[in-house]
Amino acid sequence: MATSRANTKIVVVGGGGTMGSSTALHLVRSGYTPSNITVLDTYPIPSAQSAGNDLNKIMGIRLRNKVDLQLSLEARDMWRNDELFKPFFHNTGRLDCEGTEKGIASLRRQYQDLLDAGVGLEKSNEWLDSEDAILAKMPLLQRDQIKGWKAIFSKDGGWLAAGKAINAIGEELRRKGVRFGFGGAGSFKQPLFGSDGTTCIGVETTDGTKYYADKVVLATGAWSPTLVDLEEQCCSKAWVYAMIQLSPKEAAEYKDSPVVYNGDIGFFFEPNEDGVIKVCDEFPGFTRFKKHQPYGVDQPKRISVPRSHAKHPTDTYPDASEKSIRRAISTFLPQFKNKELFNRALCWCTDTADAALLICEHPKWKNFILATGDSGHTFKLLPIVGKHVVELIEGNLADDLAHAWRWRPGGDALKSRRAAPAKDLADMPGWNHDGDLRKAKL
Repeated sequence: MATSRANTKIVVVGGGGTMGSSTALHLVRSGYTPSNITVLDTYPIPSAQSAGNDLNKIMGIRLRNKVDLQLSLEARDMWRNDELFKPFFHNTGRLDCEGTEKGIASLRRQYQDLLDAGVGLEKSNEWLDSEDAILAKMPLLQRDQIKGWKAIFSKDGGWLAAGKAINAIGEELRRKGVRFGFGGAGSFKQPLFGSDGTTCIGVETTDGTKYYADKVVLATGAWSPTLVDLEEQCCSKAWVYAMIQLSPKEAAEYKDSPVVYNGDIGFFFEPNEDGVIKVCDEFPGFTRFKKHQPYGVDQPKRISVPRSHAKHPTDTYPDASEKSIRRAISTFLPQFKNKELFNRALCWCTDTADAALLICEHPKWKNFILATGDSGHTFKLLPIVGKHVVELIEGNLADDLAHAWRWRPGGDALKSRRAAPAKDLADMPGWNHDGDLRKAKL
């Protein structure tokens, strides 16, 4: 196997994001010749349109499906111990709260699932049954804002410096001699096929460059269903965030605070080294349906098409999101409710119907590997998801993972496992400021 690894050429499309960069890293770590690995992306690592290129992401173990436990434990170990990744794990703890009868019942089930997992999670997770218990873990919350709340405190949780972690992978890949293509030379146009018309032998990018390879990995996140036909297995959606600036004194008070999450309100993180707090609301996401023709279909079809903030920097979020973000700040951080918001933005992910990944060989195209379907909870797997993509490439992916991540048309990716189907941005005013940009140029 060592000889074939040394000689195998692989192209990773979307290699500037979470799953693509992880795949490229694990190809190098598995003994593939770096100069035989080509990473393509519209933007350099960390890609400006990757959901993973972010200030921070939540870290913690939550069991959404059968393979979550194994993957979460693997990832936790890597964030703790791998020299490349451990600088970016901030082990502040994670506080998952609910205040409604339905929410509390769901939280109790989550807690019981953690206890029933049989891997010692009862040692790192604590049920908090009162406001006093919650305030003991996060005294900066206001009692009048958390009346009736219950919570799980996970001391092995916290947050991940997301963009910095992907950037570190990029630096490692460059040091090792991996090849790159960015801009038009990194933007996917179509697969290339051999004489049989079904064996993939490379990709062509939008500027006409052709890259030939033994295997191609498409790891393009929310853009995946717009590039190749996935038969409605993935539906791309945007979530929103905004940031507030704290003074050095204010930031010092919140240093090392746990991530606080409430399923009806949203979540926030401790301030970063510049005193910036990111605040998110919680909702089922926004779609952007349009007629669009991905490769593999003979005419345009209705697909949710992401809109890149990197290409449209004046985009913010809908007016309704301003209200829900302000509500989250008033609940979690009421003393800052009058602070100015900045960096209002949409963050695009892609849901599958069952919230499991889509990592498999395309059933019609040999040697064309899909690695997508993040469903908004994959960044924590950055250190290990690429290892499993490499296992798939080599034909030894574990049966349970292969089954969970198989090609599986059908189901409702528009709703996925969320509380309700996503609303469409066409019905949500306030986020598109192209008109403002045109006025500014006049």
